[in-house]
Amino acid sequence: MSIPLKQFQEARERLKIIIKPTSLIYSEFLSEEYKADIYIKPENLQRTGSFKIRGAFNRIAGLSPEQRKHGIVTASAGNHAQGVALAAQLFCSMDSQCCARATIVMPETTPLIKVEATQKLGAVVILHGDSYDEAYAEARRLEKEHGSVFVHPFNDLEVIIGQGTIGLEILDECSDADLVFVPVGGGGLLAGVAAAIKAVNPSVQVIGVEPDGAAGITESQRVGSLVELDFVDTIADGVAVKSSGDLCLEIIQDTVDGMVTVPDTAIMQALLILMERQKLVAENAGALSVAGLAHYDVKGKKAVCLVSGGNIDVLTMSEMIHRGLVSRGRLFSFAVELLHKPGELLKIASILALHNANVVKLDHDQFHNPSRFKSVRLDVTVETNGRAHVEQIVAALSEAGYTII
Repeated sequence: MSIPLKQFQEARERLKIIIKPTSLIYSEFLSEEYKADIYIKPENLQRTGSFKIRGAFNRIAGLSPEQRKHGIVTASAGNHAQGVALAAQLFCSMDSQCCARATIVMPETTPLIKVEATQKLGAVVILHGDSYDEAYAEARRLEKEHGSVFVHPFNDLEVIIGQGTIGLEILDECSDADLVFVPVGGGGLLAGVAAAIKAVNPSVQVIGVEPDGAAGITESQRVGSLVELDFVDTIADGVAVKSSGDLCLEIIQDTVDGMVTVPDTAIMQALLILMERQKLVAENAGALSVAGLAHYDVKGKKAVCLVSGGNIDVLTMSEMIHRGLVSRGRLFSFAVELLHKPGELLKIASILALHNANVVKLDHDQFHNPSRFKSVRLDVTVETNGRAHVEQIVAALSEAGYTII
């Protein structure tokens, strides 16, 4: 299924009043790392911190005054909730006679910070159920009960077209791009961006990136029909979707050139790279496109990575940074048993110092194994310069007769 270019152009004009420009950023680090020209499209800098405002606003803009008066309802625990809430608020400010009152159903497990952020945008938040599916069912019930308009997070043509305006912006700045990498959850973003790009320049390849633990589109394309996964398991909660929409899949099958899946470790590394090298805060789902670079042949090509969102809480960010450092060989933690006598700790310290490993944490526990009175367990965390450095340290400790864990 193709979408006429005119529809994306009209949506783009519609969105001009509310969209924040997110110009492409050339990444010297990623370009050198992958021997390519890599650009970042930072939708994490968009209003509400993600691309979702585009689709939500475009959908609500297409409603009649009468439909808006009956209210808008949706289900979401994340970026879509804030996108719909802001879009509805903006329409109220532009035309109080046709005010679109937004009701957002969120799972009861939604973090308070997300609930409050949505409420601050003027939406009524209803907490219902333990999962998105239960919140979704309640939202559809409210739709019927009150005659409201349901704004789907991804499986809606006007939402898809709104997200697709990103594709036009990418080609405005990088008309000769070879590849565009797009994060994939429900598929609305990928469907929109791919359809828009193909309508302008069919030679540009669009690649969707999914986590290994939530690869619904990849599996659907493999079997040739919409698949619902039995479960999802990924740190990228923003794309932890069991099933795409049938409309999204239809568009994706006709416009997307390839799909790649990435492990959670790659997502953590991408998150760390964006923060440390690009000074950009991304959420796990938003960093998928950068993670996809290592799983596709980009050498010598010009590629754009769409960073879709940056709504991540500081505790999660701290954990992801730590895990990313470990994954990239920047932190190395190990345990070793020593004889319980003077000088043993100094031997370990000398080896680490000789190999320029800076100790950041050390735990010397002589009571870890009550049955072995003459041994001490030493837990050590050191700063390292990459995997090769870690291997040097392991080899030096082994050569000195230590068995490390």
